[in-house]
Amino acid sequence: MEIVKTTLLSLFFGTFGTTLGGILGIVLKRKSNKFLSFILALASGLMMSVICFDLIPESLEISNIFESILGILLGIIVMIFCDLLVDRKFSSKIHTNNKENKLLKTGMIVSIGLAIHNFPEGLAIRVWF
Repeated sequence: MEIVKTTLLSLFFGTFGTTLGGILGIVLKRKSNKFLSFILALASGLMMSVICFDLIPESLEISNIFESILGILLGIIVMIFCDLLVDRKFSSKIHTNNKENKLLKTGMIVSIGLAIHNFPEGLAIRVWF
């Protein structure tokens, strides 16, 4: 019964921010590239601060510096691969101007990265409980 409670709680908190952001996006209905660029910059800055001030120090407490750097480099390599994959698969299919194409490409890469991120996060949550 504890696993069901943990799963439901993790599902709620994992999707709450995304749902709230989606609702705000529908309500605000701003379709400007400037606003979208601002939101993407805000999200990336927030994630960089979490990485620098929380995740890296915690990984250094749990493991050694070699394994922490190896994990960071592996993440960078995976995201470069995702960038190349999105470039190859979707660039020829997107027939919009260059600025919108870059924003759409960024959105696709972020969503792929988020999907990849959720797999080990789910494993970590399961091990933690």
